[in-house]
Amino acid sequence: MDMALKNSSKSSTIGVVGVGSFGTAIANMLAEKSEVMVYARKPEVVDEINTQSSAQGKALHASIQGTFDPETLCKECNILFFMVPSSGFQEVARKFAPFLHPYHLVIHGTKGLCLNLPEGQTLDTVKKIKRSQILTMSEVIQQETVAVRVGCLAGPNLAKELSKGQPAATVIASKYNEVIMEGQRLLRSDKFQVYGNSDIIGVELSGVLKNIIAIASGALAGLGLGENARGLLISRGMVEMAHLSNALGGSLKSVIGLAGIGDLVATCNSVDSRNFTVGYRLAKGESLTEIQASMEEVAEGVNTVKIIKGFLEAADLRAPITENLYRVLFEDLEIEEALQFLMKYPFNVDVDFV
Repeated sequence: MDMALKNSSKSSTIGVVGVGSFGTAIANMLAEKSEVMVYARKPEVVDEINTQSSAQGKALHASIQGTFDPETLCKECNILFFMVPSSGFQEVARKFAPFLHPYHLVIHGTKGLCLNLPEGQTLDTVKKIKRSQILTMSEVIQQETVAVRVGCLAGPNLAKELSKGQPAATVIASKYNEVIMEGQRLLRSDKFQVYGNSDIIGVELSGVLKNIIAIASGALAGLGLGENARGLLISRGMVEMAHLSNALGGSLKSVIGLAGIGDLVATCNSVDSRNFTVGYRLAKGESLTEIQASMEEVAEGVNTVKIIKGFLEAADLRAPITENLYRVLFEDLEIEEALQFLMKYPFNVDVDFV
């Protein structure tokens, strides 16, 4: 018998990397059916997990064990859920790389992008960004590790609601049907539906791009502009997402599915969304620096706006919501002025991508 398969069949403990709000919620859901081990960087957080069944104050299922050793997690678990912010994703993938094997199955839940830039260049110094320099999280895993069976978890999954056991659904996307089936087996319950999608890049891009529109939606709410304006923004935002996803290599079916429009609607209406909160607080007069300094977890959309603006420059494309949001975030354009521009922008056709 092949050693990799033999090893693969022996372990039923599921690993979760990262104990932020989403990682904790997913770990608790997995623990309803399986043994779960979570990885945290800090020894004191691991000690809290193992002695108090909580992670940074967030309650964890009593059976969940913690470790700060990547090797231990990879030895004990053949299925790993990577739930870390995109800003630290590459570093974590590199840390796990020596201990990951082709028999490991890796599903991530990170809605962000990484950059593959030449030595010495950063997002702040580079003007134009080609598609080949932009990495989705599945591309990071494949670039940094020998893991083959990679998947992604995306959809309207606000951690606060998941942790309360409120009904929700998600999409597991992968080129490998086995990854989708395993994800469904592990996570599906009476209150949590799990759909499958073979277009992993499209699903990842949908989860990433809707964060841009969520910041804009928060700004509308902060200005008190009502539901008609929000309806306008969400529908125009979906058109923009469709064009951007297509230009970046994703399919339309993912944008109009649960990971795209489903997540977009949830995030654009939720005070529990970090991206919505950034827009809301900007509209109330706070600076981006102040907002980011006071947030416990990253609002992925801010970084995404920067990356997509660089991509638009390189590809010579227009995306009016993203472009104006960039100017609001990084060039001191007043939100009211950006809104005036969007109201006057010549959208002659309602839907032009079907």
